[in-house]
This record gives sequence, C-alpha cells and structure tokens, in this order.
Amino acid sequence: MRRHLRHDSAPVSISVLHVLPVLVFGLALLPLGCGHAASGERGSGAASSVGAGKNFPAGGRLVDLSHTFDAKTIYWPTSPSGFELKSISHGFTPGGFFYSSNSLCAPEHGGTHLDSPIHFAEHGSTSEAIPLSRLIAPAVVIDIGAAAAANPDALLEPSHIAGFERQHGAIEAGTIVLVRTGWAARWPDRKAYMGDDKPGDASNLHFPGISEGASRALVERRIAAVGIDTASIDHGPSRNFIAHQVLMTADIPAFENVAALDQLPPRGAVVIALPMKIAGGSGGPARIAAWLPGR
Repeated sequence: MRRHLRHDSAPVSISVLHVLPVLVFGLALLPLGCGHAASGERGSGAASSVGAGKNFPAGGRLVDLSHTFDAKTIYWPTSPSGFELKSISHGFTPGGFFYSSNSLCAPEHGGTHLDSPIHFAEHGSTSEAIPLSRLIAPAVVIDIGAAAAANPDALLEPSHIAGFERQHGAIEAGTIVLVRTGWAARWPDRKAYMGDDKPGDASNLHFPGISEGASRALVERRIAAVGIDTASIDHGPSRNFIAHQVLMTADIPAFENVAALDQLPPRGAVVIALPMKIAGGSGGPARIAAWLPGR
C-alpha cells in the first residue's frame, strides 16, 4: 500500500518439516523482475535438481501469485511515480558477444509487494529483519468473493474466519492467511481495480479489505503473515487504515496485490514470498509463489 500517510508479537517458530521441502523452491524463484515462471509448473516423476546439491520433492505444482512489473503496474494514486525500467545496454559488444542490462526505479509499495510492519508500526520490523519463517509457511485461503461481488467495499469479518475454521479446521500459529476477493481478475484495469483512476486522488477508492475485528482475530491466532488480492489490506474507503495498524503493531507483515488465489485450495499450499531484502525498508516488490503437493 502506498500513500503519503503510510500506512508485535514475536515471530512464530514453524516446524522445519513444514518449510524444508519447499525452501528450495524459493531458491529457484529468487530473480525479481518482469518475467516469471509459468503458472502450474510441475516437478518430474523423480526428484529434480534446482541447483548444486539441492533437490525438491517429486511431483507437486508451483503457482505464481505475482503480477508482472511493467508500465501498467498499479500504484497508489498519491505515489510520485510508478515502475520504470530503462535500458542501459542491449546489443552486441565490440567483443562480439550479446549483453543486456537495465536500471529500474519504483516506489516500495505497488504491484505485488510486501508491507513491512514498520510501514504502520513505529517499532515494527523493517524489510530485512522479517524472518523467513514469516515469508515461507503453510497457507490457508479464505474466500470472500461472494461478499465482494455484492459490495466492492466488503470486509473480511471474524464471522468469515469462524466459518472457515468450522469447515476446514483451526488456523494454526505460523500460518500465512490469504484473503481471496476475486479482485485480481480486474488487474491491470486501474479504474476497475481501485474503484477510481484520478491521479493523485485517493479519496474515492473502492475495493475489499480486512476489518478491524478480523485483524484482531488473526493476531490472536499468531499468524505468520497476511495477504490479499487487492491494493490494500484495508478496504478502499478506509481513512485510518486500522487493519494495517492492528496487524503491524503485532509485527505481522502483509502482501498486497497478490495474484491467482483462485488457483489455491483452502488448505494445503505452502507460500514462498521473497520480497527485496531492503535495509530499513517499509516494504518492497515481491515474487510470491505457492507450492501445491500432488500432481
């Protein structure tokens, strides 16, 4: 989330058995930029090499949860700039070999990205201080698409969380909770996605988010992180950004503008969210993926 007003429980330990099988997937996803692996990439029948001395489990499926960064990437209306990629070199050198290099410039908050806790909590973690246990963890997906279809300003409420748990079991500590609203299908149509497309004006935005009550319920469950397929974990009309305040005071980071949540089941995925490791950062661009077991 990005605006002029930008926007602590201790990190929860997660069993290595949860994370180790997919940590190596993250190593393969480290490059950050405009290209990304095809959604639905599958492992081979035998364990496949992803680097020197590293293997990932047989089978399974990777789902890319990231929007591509380019000139159409959506940023907050008050953001001073968007994503800029400028060519430094592209062509054959006097030595006869091809060489390409670019410079990039972008605000921390825009596109698929991380909100570090310090974004809305004075003593919250900065980007480089967020432990990997909050960025690579088992995930659940809570779907409020029906409520969002009826009301663009819909909120995830405690009743949605309770309903999810009745059907799918309790949300365990150390879980990444993803909220699916269906808004990713509107990307990159700025007006459809944000509810308004006036440059510099954030006063008439409309999209779903997370309520104060639901935020407090997630803090009580000691989740690792939260993510949503809209421009902010607070809905468009918010003026006090209470979801940010509540979650980030508890040192819980957030992922915004997440893509492809319709491809994930309510349970069973492991999320690998690897934002830029920016010293002192309040957030940053992220490449987020999920691993699903089976074929």
